[in-house]
This record gives sequence, structure tokens and C-alpha cells, in this order.
Amino acid sequence: MQFADKTVLVSGGSRGIGLAIVKKLAQNGANIVIAAKTVSPHPKLPGTIYTAAKEIEELGAKCLPIQCDIRFEEQVSNAVEKSAQEFGGIDICINNASAISPIPTAALDLKKYDLMQDINTRGTFLMTKTCLPYLKESEHAHVLTLSPPLDLNAKWFGPHVGYTISKMGMSMLTLGHATELKKFSIGVNSLWPLTAIDTAAVRNILGGESTAQKSRCPEIMADAAYEILSRDPRECTGNFFIDEVLLRDLGQNDFSSYSNSDEELLRDFFIPDEVADTIATKTTSIYKSN
Repeated sequence: MQFADKTVLVSGGSRGIGLAIVKKLAQNGANIVIAAKTVSPHPKLPGTIYTAAKEIEELGAKCLPIQCDIRFEEQVSNAVEKSAQEFGGIDICINNASAISPIPTAALDLKKYDLMQDINTRGTFLMTKTCLPYLKESEHAHVLTLSPPLDLNAKWFGPHVGYTISKMGMSMLTLGHATELKKFSIGVNSLWPLTAIDTAAVRNILGGESTAQKSRCPEIMADAAYEILSRDPRECTGNFFIDEVLLRDLGQNDFSSYSNSDEELLRDFFIPDEVADTIATKTTSIYKSN
């Protein structure tokens, strides 16, 4: 049980990639804290913190569901304190919560702009900062943020600069915190998918069922996250991992089990051209679906 007696706090983990990651860790012994907003069923967003907790407990793990909007400092502090009280500390912080609105400047109202900055960049900073006293006490401390490789190619900024700077801000936090927190033996890394992942955001914002059919299931991100979080945090830090690239480096060559269909996959936002060119998987730009 690789993560026995380890406590993992995930933001926004009531569905999708976040839930898939913590279920994988729960299967390997981790205690899980779900810190997310959804407490009541939503017609377009399946799952709540309570249904997520039930899924994790059915795997034989302990789970503490906490309603938490990471835009608010008091709610984050409450979630972190309750987690530490329940399980005796925090070993792993997963910054999964994110807002997406990939639209041009003229169409982006300030409410959506502020939401993306508040959740993506500010929320990631706040969650990491608040967990820090407990991470310093852990012998296996990791921060894993779901954000892309840093790439200043103008093509990522031109179509949706508001969204892009919020995600790149998360990655800049990885870059800075990896250096700042290395002296405390805290591993700080980012993880991003090569292809679109079948989540509520993909279905509701990026094209519905047709896009979902060209996406992979969240379990590929869970498998990649497990590999990262299993590593020695003193040696594994400051990396911007891409799920398939990481798994291929570990010897995996068959990724068919992660696909929803035989259709050509959509390459996710922010994948550098040089990375896409070296991968055998056939993908087409996600922009072509918009």
C-alpha cells in the first residue's frame, strides 16, 4: 500500500480528473479529503462531495468531504484545519480545481475573467500556502497542480488570453514553489494531459458528446499522477509532466484502454509543438473542434 497513512487533500475533487486521481491513491492506502463546492446534485455536473466520498469509501479508504470554495481564505483554512485534525496532518496537496472559459477578450465579461483568476491562480496559491505548515512536517510531501507546460507561444494567448494567463499562472506557481520549497523536501510538480479528457467541462464547454468521443477517460491522468506522487519529493520537483509522455517513459506503449472510441483524439490546449511531434498517438488540434 504505497500511500498507507498518507493524507491527500484535493481541491475540486467531486468528479472528473480530481476524483479519478484520489480514487487511485485511495486504492493504495491514502486517506482522502475532498474540498469542493458541490454539495447538491447539478443537472450538468454529475457528482457531489458526498457521492465522491462514498465512491472512495467503497474502495476501503477513509474520506472526509468538506464544502470549500477556494476563492475564500476562511473556507480554505477551515478545510485544511479539519483535514489535519481528522488525519493528523497533510502529506499531499492536489490543486485540481479550475475554471475554464476559453473565449476572446471582447466576449469575456469581467465576472468570468475574475472567476478564472481567483480559482486558477489565486486559489492554487492559497491552497498550497495554507497546506504548507503540514507539508513541512511530512516525510513524503508533494504538491501536484493540474496545469500545462510553460510555453509562451503566442498561439496559446491570442484566442483566449484570459483563460491562458490563469492556467500559465498556475504553472508559474509550480516553477516558483519548486525552488522555494525544495529546502523543505517538498516536491512541487505540474501534470497536464496530452489529449482532451472526457470531463463535464469538455462536454459542457468544448463540444459535447462529439468532443467526448475524441477524448480519453480521466484514468490516464490518475495513473500518471500516481507515478509522480510515488517518487521521492527530494528528487522529483519542478517538472511539467504530460500524462502520455510520462507513461511512455515508464515503458507503457498501449493507451487504447483510455479511449472512448477509435476516433482520432483531440490534442489538449497548451501542448508544445515539439512534444506533439514526438508522440506516436495521432491527435488533431483541439481548436478544430471549436
